[in-house]
Amino acid sequence: MRITELLKPEGIALGVQLDSKESAIDFMVDLHDKSGNISDKAEYRRGIMAREEGGSTAIGEGIAIPHAKNKAVTRPGLAAMTVPAGVDYDALDGQPSNLFFMIAAPEGGGDVHLEVLSRLSVLLMDEDFRKQLLSANSKEAFLKVIDAKEMEKFGDEIAKKQADKPGFRVLAVTACPTGIAHTYMAAESLEKAGVKLGYPCKAETNGSGGVKNALTPEEIAQCDGIIVAADKNVETARFDGKPVLFTKVADGIHKPEELIEKIVRKEVPIYHGQSGVEVGKSSGGNGFYKHLMNGVSHMLPFVIGGGIMIALAFLLDDYKINPSNFGMNTPAAAFFKTVGNAVFGYMLPILAAFVASSIADRPGLAVGFAGGILAMNGTNFSGLADGNVTGVSGGFLAALLAGFVAGYLVKGLKIITEKLPKSLDGIRPMLIYPLGGVLLIGLFMCAVNPVMGWINTGIGNWLNSMGGSSKILLGAVAGGMMSIDMGGPFNKAAYVFGTASLALENYDVMAAVMVGGMVPPIAIAISTSFFKNKWTAEDRRNGVVNYIMGLCFISEGAIPYAAKDPLRVIPSCIVGSAVAGALSMAFGCTLRAPHGGIFVFPVVGNAFLYIVALLAGSVAGALILTMLKKDIKDIKAE
Repeated sequence: MRITELLKPEGIALGVQLDSKESAIDFMVDLHDKSGNISDKAEYRRGIMAREEGGSTAIGEGIAIPHAKNKAVTRPGLAAMTVPAGVDYDALDGQPSNLFFMIAAPEGGGDVHLEVLSRLSVLLMDEDFRKQLLSANSKEAFLKVIDAKEMEKFGDEIAKKQADKPGFRVLAVTACPTGIAHTYMAAESLEKAGVKLGYPCKAETNGSGGVKNALTPEEIAQCDGIIVAADKNVETARFDGKPVLFTKVADGIHKPEELIEKIVRKEVPIYHGQSGVEVGKSSGGNGFYKHLMNGVSHMLPFVIGGGIMIALAFLLDDYKINPSNFGMNTPAAAFFKTVGNAVFGYMLPILAAFVASSIADRPGLAVGFAGGILAMNGTNFSGLADGNVTGVSGGFLAALLAGFVAGYLVKGLKIITEKLPKSLDGIRPMLIYPLGGVLLIGLFMCAVNPVMGWINTGIGNWLNSMGGSSKILLGAVAGGMMSIDMGGPFNKAAYVFGTASLALENYDVMAAVMVGGMVPPIAIAISTSFFKNKWTAEDRRNGVVNYIMGLCFISEGAIPYAAKDPLRVIPSCIVGSAVAGALSMAFGCTLRAPHGGIFVFPVVGNAFLYIVALLAGSVAGALILTMLKKDIKDIKAE
C-alpha cells in the first residue's frame, strides 16, 4: 500500500510548536481523528503509549515514527507533522525530532503497519528527501514530495502491483451539456492521469452521440471508486454501494490527478442512489444550472437540426416569387422548411420536459412536456373562454418556467404520496404523477401565460428596436461572453440567448454569438503559427488543429491553452470575441442557423462582412495574446 494512499491532507500539520513527547502524541492522535481513521481517541492513544513503553519510536536524524495496531482504528492511515524547533522524543541519538509520521493499523488488518514502517524508513534515509519535507510550504507540496520519492524508489514495484490487479482501479463518467468537446476532453485527461499515477482508469463518455466506452458491471464491482465529472444528469443507480465522487466536467479536464488521488486515498463517501439519474447533490445556483443544462443539452439537437434545415430553405428559395411566402416558394425550399419547422418548433417542450425530468426523474418528463406545449402556444384562461387554444407565446422563458415548476410539482406529489399504503405504489408513477402533474401544470401555465407572453413580446420588441451603439454594445457583450469560460456557464448563457433570439425572429444576436465563439481557437492558431518564439513546439503543433475547431464553431479548442496560461489567454480571447461580435452587429450580419460555423456561412446575411468581422476579431485576439506572452527563453529563465 502506497504512503500517499494512507496520508490525507487532513492528517498533515506543518510548522507545529510543541514542548513534550506527550503533546506530540496527542497532536498526531487528533490528526488521525480528523482524518476519520479512528473511532476512539483515548483507546488509540493507549495503544501508542503502550508501544512507546517498549522503546522509543524516534529513530534519530530528527525522525519519529510512532505506530500502533489497535481496535480503535477503523481503517489504515497515516498522520504527519513537521516541528521546525524540534521536540524531545527520546531519540536514540539524543537529538530532538522534527519530522513525525504516526501509523494507525486496524487490529485485524494484517501487517500493514510493518509494511508502511519499512517503506517510510527506507525513504527517510535520504537527507534531501527529509529537507524537502521540512521545507514544504503546503500540505499539497508535502504530499507531492512523498509521491515523487515513492515513485522514484518503488516505481517498478508499484507498477507491478497495479498490473497484477485485474480491471481498472478507477472508473469515470464524463458528460457536458452539449456532449461535444468537454465530455471527451475530460475522459482523455482522466485516463492519461491514471496512466501517469499508476492507477488504470477507464472513462465512459455520455456525448451527443450516446454512451461510448460504457462501464461494465464487472468493472464497477472490481474498481476502487468512480468519478462522475458531469454537468448534466447521467445514470448512477448502477454505482450503488461504491465510492462515487461527483464533480464538474471542468474538474475532470483541469484536476484529473487530484480526483483520482481522492478515490485511491479512500476520501470519497459510499454512494446510495435514490434515483436512476443524477449528478450528485445540487443546491442553489449550482442545482439550477445543472437542471437548465440538462434541458438545454436535449434541446440543442432540435435547435441545430431544425434551425439549419430552415436556414437551407431560405438559401434554396426564390424571394421574388412571393416575398410573403419566402422559404416555401419552391419544392426544395418547402421540404427543408417544413421538416425544419417540425423539429425546431418543438424545442421549447423538449427544454421544459428535460428540465423537469432532471428535477423529478422520469415522472417529470410528461408533465414538463405538457407545460412546454402550453408555453409555446400561449394557452390561457381568457382565450379558452372565447374558444381560442392559442395566445401570445411566452417563448423560451415561459418554457423554462414550465420545466422548473413541473419538476417541483411532481417532486411535491412524490413527497405527499409517500405515506399512501404500499399497495398503491404501482399507481403513483402510472396515474397520480402524470394526472396530478398535468392538471396542476395546466392550471399554472394558463394563469401565467399572458404575463409571460407580454414579457416575451417586450424582449422581442427591445431586440428589434436596438440600433447604433446599443446594438454594437450588445454584440460585444454576447461575443465576449463566449470566451470567458470556453463552453462553461457564461458561454452557454450567451449561446442560449442567441438561440432564444432566433425564436423571436431576431437573427443578428445569433450571428454575434457564433462569430464570438469562433474567435478563441483561431486567435490562438494565428499566434502559434506566426509568432513561434512565444510557443513551445508542442503548442505550435497543436495550434494548427485550432484553425479547424474555430471554423467549426468549437470554442473548446482554446481550453488547453487557457488552462496553462489563463491570465494571458482568456483576456486576449475575450477582447477578440468582443471585437468580432461588435463588428458583426455593426455590419448588420444575420444568422438563421444556430450552429455550423463556416459551413453555414452561405446563409449568413452580409456574409462577406461577417468574414471580415471574424478575421478582425481573430487577429486582434492573436496580437494581444502575442504581446502578453513572453518569449520561450524568458519563460525558461523564470
